[in-house]
Amino acid sequence: MNWKLIFQMSLFGLIMAFGTVSLIPERTEIIYWIVIFVFCAFVIAKQCAEKQFLHGFWLSMINSVWITFAHIYFYKTYATKHPDVAAMGVNMHFLASHPRLLMLILCPVFGAAFGLLQGLFAFLVSRFVKAMPPVA
Repeated sequence: MNWKLIFQMSLFGLIMAFGTVSLIPERTEIIYWIVIFVFCAFVIAKQCAEKQFLHGFWLSMINSVWITFAHIYFYKTYATKHPDVAAMGVNMHFLASHPRLLMLILCPVFGAAFGLLQGLFAFLVSRFVKAMPPVA
């Protein structure tokens, strides 16, 4: 596993974590994520000769850590810009008064789900793009 590459690409997740708090509206966020997913899948395919799926999966898991902590820390600002996300916990009566705890519980689940998607993207792109040979 190329953990250095995974960490470097996870900085896109860190940027998105802060960007979604106050700059990127909820309705256009998906566009940014699609561009990031495709770009990261291409980089993984070019840089990793094996385990492309796992690289994509762990990238999304690390991204979920950045996103979870930024959204929890800046929850009031985030909830103002993302009312649908803020309303998610209303139906969960035991967590309705603890939205940060709900995020802490659900974000790793979303990270794993998106990790499956990122891993699949990376795996599929690697079938068309050959990895660069390792530098000696």
